[in-house]
Amino acid sequence: MFHANNSKEFLIFLFFLFIATMFWLSQTLSLEYETEVSIPIQVKDTSNMILTSEPVNKLQIVVKDKGTILLHYIFIKQFVPLTIDITEYSHSKNNHIRIHTSALKKSIQNQLNVSTQLLSVKPDTLEYIYVSSHSKYVPVILTGNITADRQHYLSDTIFSSDSVLVYASPDVLDTITAAYTRPVELQNISDTVNYLSTFSPIKGVKFVPESVELTFPVDIYTEKMLEIPIHSTGFPPNKILRTFPSKVQVTVQIGLKHFYEINSENFSIEMSYDDLLKLDTDRYSVKLKLIPPGVNRILRIVPEQIDFLIETISL
Repeated sequence: MFHANNSKEFLIFLFFLFIATMFWLSQTLSLEYETEVSIPIQVKDTSNMILTSEPVNKLQIVVKDKGTILLHYIFIKQFVPLTIDITEYSHSKNNHIRIHTSALKKSIQNQLNVSTQLLSVKPDTLEYIYVSSHSKYVPVILTGNITADRQHYLSDTIFSSDSVLVYASPDVLDTITAAYTRPVELQNISDTVNYLSTFSPIKGVKFVPESVELTFPVDIYTEKMLEIPIHSTGFPPNKILRTFPSKVQVTVQIGLKHFYEINSENFSIEMSYDDLLKLDTDRYSVKLKLIPPGVNRILRIVPEQIDFLIETISL
């Protein structure tokens, strides 16, 4: 019985607490407050005017009204985007349009409650830079630093597009020779990476497309041992070179994708008659004259020195 009475008293307490809270909330929301809300803004499409500046996509407005109205703006109201027709301002000098947002207050006020006061609009000026069909293609150039870890290497850099269309005024267009990506920093990568990069911005310039997809294929290093024969060059008809051994073992570090492409025919070891005559010994330090692309480095040459003999034969 004691517990039943406690529960009844607790429910009565909650009821009056709810009534008091609702009364307080009603009184509070009937007061006036200020708040900031966003109104989207868009530029009307036009075929003969290309915007080269990044347009503002929303206005921040400060309004004053009762709390109930402000809550409606914040959580329920869907503002219709304000549309800017830049063709109405195409007479502007230097293809640079400036529109004071005070001129948009009437359009904004039409979307507000009659009781709402519009206190301020930010930014106070909208700026648009445009060109009229002046464009050219320029190459895409990667900027930044991309490195692989010690066991891998960057085998290529692939662009989704190796050139882009750039729009600008004629005097600016003449100074642009390439579209440079924003700096790409990728360190110690061990697998192929796809990266979407925009271009370093230039005021009054628009790139189409606005971004480029970069692919950085990564390959793993491996070792390969090859037997390379020794050849003689520049010997007189009555002279013959004999080497001991006649071949050397060369171990190279290459990318795995080149493992079956690179063979002994891609290398060359040549011993010149004139060079051998300059030696004061009958041992020669092996040097590779030809090393194919795809070889990262020479790991070992066995043996590093060989014995040689120049024989004279009768013709």
